[in-house]
Amino acid sequence: PTMAAAGSAGIVAVASNVVNNLPAGLIASTTIAKANPPQLVIDSVLIGVDLGPNLSVTGSLATILWLQVIRREGEDVGFWRFLKVGVVVMPTALITAIGARLIIG
Repeated sequence: PTMAAAGSAGIVAVASNVVNNLPAGLIASTTIAKANPPQLVIDSVLIGVDLGPNLSVTGSLATILWLQVIRREGEDVGFWRFLKVGVVVMPTALITAIGARLIIG
């Protein structure tokens, strides 16, 4: 279950950036409903769906909307700048959250 949890969180996090977190979450929830995995895997998938979109601008509609607000206020945050920060922050947050979930049991 531990490896399945870590792997599924990573896959869903990447998928959230490729197809956006809403469709990735819907696909993941349908798959989980049919597979009936341990609670640890379910929690890890939810963590991946929530944190994964923070990797890139395209990860969620909320990110795109926030960028519009920020740009309207005069800040220049482009795709590459967001991605540079996301590459550091998202995996760190994902690993930390999955680790915390493993510790909690």
